[in-house]
Parts: sequence; structure tokens; C-alpha cells
Amino acid sequence: MTPPAVERYFAAVNDEDWATIRDVFAPDAELVSVGAPTRHGREEIADHFPKVLAALPVHHDEPTRVVVAGTVVLVEIHFSGRTTAGDPVEFDAVDVFDLTDDGTRIARLSTWYDTAAVGKMIR
Repeated sequence: MTPPAVERYFAAVNDEDWATIRDVFAPDAELVSVGAPTRHGREEIADHFPKVLAALPVHHDEPTRVVVAGTVVLVEIHFSGRTTAGDPVEFDAVDVFDLTDDGTRIARLSTWYDTAAVGKMIR
């Protein structure tokens, strides 16, 4: 069963609901993305998403597998979208969520995917 905080995260990203993204992260959360500086705090994290997704005005993260181990949640994802030029973009990724002790917020999120391959698709 996918924890509600993780479900809220994916719904918010797919709907571009940046207020919910801000709320689902703990105030002192971290976002670690391959090839990018670590983002600290819910404001910096929430500001990151619209910038990253600007090149992909059509996008959808589809969780395909969820593994829960206490407050750690691993999610395999299939991403599909289109660039601003209308070109298709598809790739698989893994997100690792560390939830707060009460499980209501994301304390840390690390994202893993082939940044070189994605970069070529977006350019």
C-alpha cells in the first residue's frame, strides 16, 4: 500500500499543484537529484519542480512498483511526456522517499534516472 504522502506527491507533480508539493515536504526536507545540487527546505524544493518541468509541458509520472520498508518508500516510475516542440519523452526512474517518523510528510527524496539519455531527448 502506497503511503498517503507519496500518493499526494505524485498527484501534485502530475497536476502541477506546487502548493501541495510545498505542503507534502517537511520544512527541513532535502531533494537529491542525479547531476543537480541538493535542494534544502520545502520552498527551495517546490520552486525546483516548475523549472525542471518547463521543458516538458506534457508530463506524467506513473508509479509501476512500490516497496515500503517502515518510513522508507522506493517507487519505480515510468515517465512519459512531450517537449515544448512536441517530441515524445519516455524513461524509467526510481524515487526513494524517506518519510517523517509519523509518515505524513517527505523528509528526503532522492531521484535516480539516466540524465544523459533524458538530456538528449529534451534537447
